[in-house]
Amino acid sequence: MQKESIRGLNGYNIPCVNNLSGDEKRIVIISHGLGSSKESPTAKSIAAALSEHGIGTYSFDFPAHGDSTVDGEMFRISNCLNDLSAVEAYILELRPEADIAYFSSSFGAYINLIYLATRTHTGKRSLLRCAAVDMQGLFKNATSPEQYTKLREQGYIMLDVDYIRPLKITREFYADLDANNVFQLYQRGQAELAMIHGDADETASVVDARRFAKQFGARLTEVKGADHRIRTPDGLNQVIKTAVQFFKED
Repeated sequence: MQKESIRGLNGYNIPCVNNLSGDEKRIVIISHGLGSSKESPTAKSIAAALSEHGIGTYSFDFPAHGDSTVDGEMFRISNCLNDLSAVEAYILELRPEADIAYFSSSFGAYINLIYLATRTHTGKRSLLRCAAVDMQGLFKNATSPEQYTKLREQGYIMLDVDYIRPLKITREFYADLDANNVFQLYQRGQAELAMIHGDADETASVVDARRFAKQFGARLTEVKGADHRIRTPDGLNQVIKTAVQFFKED
């Protein structure tokens, strides 16, 4: 894997990692979940598996995640979209003839859907793992009265729930969530969608995933007994198998 930083649209550098060798016809952009990074266990496993089939991958850190040099003040929906756009543009500079696709987890899947709905993109195929399609609802339910008080008084809260690094969440980010409902933004035909989701997901309910899949015609694979990280004994293998099959298709 090769590490590099690319210049983003927001004035800071975006930490990235890729496995490109130079002759891949398809390159999958990997977007991580909240509090995770470009080098999460799932991202590494997907990159390794796709590489065996001649498919390249390119992962990056969202603002205030992983090796990002900015803090939570820059963690805004528009900035995440700008970073994804910058990554795609950079890949196309390197490999103009490559077919772009997307693999994204949880919050990253939420961003990917907004991106497909609102930004110019060349990728036409996206696999959503444990997609947080109701991100605003998740935050509303998970935020305590004490945290709402802090948001009002100091403008931010700090989250550190098994995250790679503490994450600053601002009042403005909450407003971003309210303004970006994927059930309202997304439309059928903006990409070919596949989803894989644990049916015991305690964070992003499979009920919401089923509703999204039905409304927008996505192929949904449910992993029996799996939580939000799909940590059943064969869960990761199922994710890998689904990804390889999906991205090998013409």
